[in-house]
This record gives sequence, structure tokens and C-alpha cells, in this order.
Amino acid sequence: MNKQTKIARVRNDGRWHSRGSDWSTPQDLFDKLDNEFHFTLDPCASKWNAKCKRYFTEKEDGLKQDWGKDVVFLNPPYGKDLKSWMEKAFNSYKGGATVVCLVPAATDLSWWHDYAMCGEIRFLRGRPRFITREGSWQQTFSPSVVIVFRGCDY
Repeated sequence: MNKQTKIARVRNDGRWHSRGSDWSTPQDLFDKLDNEFHFTLDPCASKWNAKCKRYFTEKEDGLKQDWGKDVVFLNPPYGKDLKSWMEKAFNSYKGGATVVCLVPAATDLSWWHDYAMCGEIRFLRGRPRFITREGSWQQTFSPSVVIVFRGCDY
């Protein structure tokens, strides 16, 4: 039987962390990016952690919504659906949106090679301190990066 490490089990289980994935982006990191991009849509939000006036909750399913020509801030759940979120970001970029993604630096995974490497990659120093619904901070198992899709050539 193939015995996985604890980190591999958690990543493959779709949680990336035992405290779930409904975390808020650190405000200082968001503000820095927002000052540069002026976001209009947060498609992966909860009412308590939305970063933009216009946002989609899990119930509204941002994967099924049209991101149009918005300037999108994407901090997707770091779990099993991450590939779908990156595919949506890339396809929305091809459709005219600007999409800025805060994602794990998972250079060994297929979505990284299929989508992330097509964008501008900004490596972050250290790991962001995400805020949980309860108000405590959490860090991920892996470093995070910012991937920028803009200036579509399609």
C-alpha cells in the first residue's frame, strides 16, 4: 500500500489544512494589490470576508458565473477544486478579464504548468497570515504566490 505523508494526505483530501478553507486574505496584502489593480470582483468570497463590493459566495458558485471584463481578485479555496479555479481564471483572462490569483506555489501540480506558468508569477516572501472566521490567523502548508493574468493577446 502506498503510504503518503501527512501533508500529501491533507493536500489530496482537498483541505490543505485541518481548519478548512474559508479564510480571509490578509488586508495589507489585498490593499497592496488593490492599489495596483483596482479590483471589481471577488468570485471566491463569503459575506464575512469579501474584498470587493461585487462578490460571489460558495452558493452562487463563482466558477459558473461570467467574470466578463472585470478586474478580479481570486483567492480560491486551496483544495481539490483549485485546478478548476485556475482554469476559470485563465479562460476569463482570454475573454478579457484581468485576474490576479493568490494561490499556493505548487510547482509540481498540473494546474501550475497548465495555467500559472502562462501568467506573471510574483513570489511572496514568507507566508501570508490568513484570517479565519473566528478571527485567528492561519498559514498554509506551502508558500503562496500571486499569478497575474492581464493584457490578453488572444
